[in-house]
Amino acid sequence: MAGKWLKRIMIPLSVVSLATATACGGSSDPTQTETSDVSTPITISFFGSDASPTWNNMKDDVGQAITKATNVTINAEYDVSGGGTQKIALMTASGEYPDTIFPKGSITKLVEAGALIDLTDLINKYGPNIKKVYGNDLSRLQYSKDDPSIYVIPTNAGVGEAKFDAGGGFEVQHQVMKELGYPKIKTVKDFENVLKEYKEKHPTINGQPTIPLTLNADDWKIMITVTNPAFLATGAPDDGEFYINPETYEAQLHYKRPEEKEYFRWLNHMYNEGLLDPETFTQKNDQYLSKIASGRVLGLIDQDWDYQQAENSLKTSGMSERTYGHYPLQLDDSTKDRSFQDIGPPVGYGIGITTSAKDPIRIIKFLDWMASDEAQVLNNWGIEGKHYEVKDGKRVIPADVQERKINDNTNFTKESGIGMYNFSVHYGDSVKDSTGNYYTTNFPEQILASYSQPEKDALKAYGATTWKDLFPSKDEFPVKAWGAAYNLPSPDDPSYNVAYQKSQDIVRKRIPEAILAKPDQFDSIYDQMVSELSTDEMKKMEASYSELIKNTVELWGTNKK
Repeated sequence: MAGKWLKRIMIPLSVVSLATATACGGSSDPTQTETSDVSTPITISFFGSDASPTWNNMKDDVGQAITKATNVTINAEYDVSGGGTQKIALMTASGEYPDTIFPKGSITKLVEAGALIDLTDLINKYGPNIKKVYGNDLSRLQYSKDDPSIYVIPTNAGVGEAKFDAGGGFEVQHQVMKELGYPKIKTVKDFENVLKEYKEKHPTINGQPTIPLTLNADDWKIMITVTNPAFLATGAPDDGEFYINPETYEAQLHYKRPEEKEYFRWLNHMYNEGLLDPETFTQKNDQYLSKIASGRVLGLIDQDWDYQQAENSLKTSGMSERTYGHYPLQLDDSTKDRSFQDIGPPVGYGIGITTSAKDPIRIIKFLDWMASDEAQVLNNWGIEGKHYEVKDGKRVIPADVQERKINDNTNFTKESGIGMYNFSVHYGDSVKDSTGNYYTTNFPEQILASYSQPEKDALKAYGATTWKDLFPSKDEFPVKAWGAAYNLPSPDDPSYNVAYQKSQDIVRKRIPEAILAKPDQFDSIYDQMVSELSTDEMKKMEASYSELIKNTVELWGTNKK
């Protein structure tokens, strides 16, 4: 499944594909009656709020192995645009749902509609693997202080995860850094100077005009490449649309921070200097990816899962030197990038079972199997003898398979299905199984094997082994008491939702307007936005979110005792 920074994409099936879903009316106690046996084939309908172009209807190697082991087939529909909000709104209006759903940020809507069943008893009776993976932190999955139900099983992030590599930050083509002598860059001004100098030397690339910097502002992705970097580049952690005071737990819309105004002023400067793509706020996602795949975009401010498809095309086309490195740049040298701040055990985005499901017990048994060691190794590594080998007790990916993963990743994923089946809680990078092998393939030796030569050259020049080495480590920051706020279910107050949507409409109008304005107009436009985000209605919304954070900290603290 995909999360805020995750991660997968797909061609949606027709709504008719949810044929196995029935009308609302699941059993009030789904653990009392078991309607089917695991030996009986079953099709489970699923809707995912993230897109995923590599889904192959379980015809891939991993999908077929899952069906063989469980007698389960997943009939999936994915939101091609990502987010799932419109589709889920239609579901709640009709009262008809798929058997299972990954609602992303719309969990509150489904809970309010009574569409999700409480998984607590199901997990306790039929989820030994789920309980094993989550351990003593299972209580963190409770919906809220007032509602201790467990509505979703987290799938977005791995339990115990400690990332070995970076996938975000500010990106610069390896060729750019090589030609300029691998300059040290620490601030956005350094980033600007690199892009400007290279463009002046190379006004065209592959016969097309060079683009120093482009951003992806298509629909919800405006958050990923335009607005989120404003807090990351000014020393704040990622808490979605809010900045949370670490001492008082008071929340405010993060755009109100004076530091972020200066970040957007820098983007305004980049636009007026001709360094920011003028089509940034009009181009669609496919146009953004097409420009990157052409090799003529020097810099990005993004997460690699968002542009991975285009980067794979560059590799397939023999242009690995036009792929990107990751740099933890800040507005100035007084702050640090907090991408790796510890958020504790992951909660939030995950899969729930709806009231339309005819056999919740069978579904939870499947989700529990997907949390088993067998399933996690299968999903992450593929088929033994085909995608990996075991030598001297260690899982090893053969060179030819590794080459395809690097240079033909899209087709390889469609055929293999590796990484496509995060349908349950799972361990994250850095966690080892009972054999002493990592559950995932994202560990130092494998990461190094996946790097292209231009990437290795760039890292060597900066005295680093992986891109994470350039970023501040989690040890430099305290563990966040509220985890990742963007993963928490939003307050269920209708007035909160109205105000929140208004705030997003304001931001998505005013931020592009401010960036594209003449420099002497920037302050008035930005200040007008802050004023619009500071009404009594907005302050009440912020107060509701502050209460959510405080209640979460209290709930998790109480459950630890």
